[in-house]
Amino acid sequence: MRSLISPFLNNPFMTRSLIAGILVAVSCSIAGTFVVLRGLAFLGDALAHGVLPGVAGALLLGAPGVLGAAVGAGLMIGGVNLVTRKSRLSSDTAIGLLFVGMLGLGVMMVSRSTSFTGDIVGILFGEILGVSRSDIVQQAIALVVVGVFARVFARPLLMLSFDPEQADIAGWPSRRFETLLLLMVTVCVVMSFQTVGTLLVFGMLLAPAGTGALIARRVWAMMAWGALFGSLSVWAGLLISYHFDLAAGASVVVVAVALFFVVFTIQAVRESLAQRRTGSVAPVG
Repeated sequence: MRSLISPFLNNPFMTRSLIAGILVAVSCSIAGTFVVLRGLAFLGDALAHGVLPGVAGALLLGAPGVLGAAVGAGLMIGGVNLVTRKSRLSSDTAIGLLFVGMLGLGVMMVSRSTSFTGDIVGILFGEILGVSRSDIVQQAIALVVVGVFARVFARPLLMLSFDPEQADIAGWPSRRFETLLLLMVTVCVVMSFQTVGTLLVFGMLLAPAGTGALIARRVWAMMAWGALFGSLSVWAGLLISYHFDLAAGASVVVVAVALFFVVFTIQAVRESLAQRRTGSVAPVG
């Protein structure tokens, strides 16, 4: 039992990592719930990868990586909206084109400079074991922003997730609120990439929220379950990383995905047993 707690009590960097990871898990669970319900997984993936050229450009110029990530994500969202509105192409096509283009541009920028050898690993996979107090403050601010946003725009976002046409009829333009939803996801991606990296933040957006969706039927309950499973993933992933000397960010996301499939399997078995019991009951009369 002590081995499950002592790493966080005896190592300040583990304590900071746990706090930062839980903040990431909660904020990503809130935004990720709407991503799962709205079916925006592909766009979430594109955003997570689209920040790469922005971060690379910022580091080359000596600017903060968060600023570059915000610029990259903004270009991604703006480009998707522009292509969708000014052409006959679907949003999926626009997302795919910009996803590949931004990722390719990021790789070109990285390959152009030899100084990215260490930085690129941190960009892609995060540095959860190296977070500072300022990083925790930034992540806490991001959580507050995402939480307030989800609360203030709860009704239009919920209606958008289930019936965009009904949202238009009710006076909540679906295009406008979908853009606002993307901005909320962008805040999570931009503020979380320093902790879990651009490649892994997508997993934190989907896995805990998807697990919550398997259990709960109400949106706020999905968020709560997602936050719980996400926090558990951070705790277990950090412990696995500490005891077995594995990559911390990757361990967290692998645990989150594993928890999803554990819950999925349990739910599937329960449903199968329920169907067998129902089928075995002979009709009366």
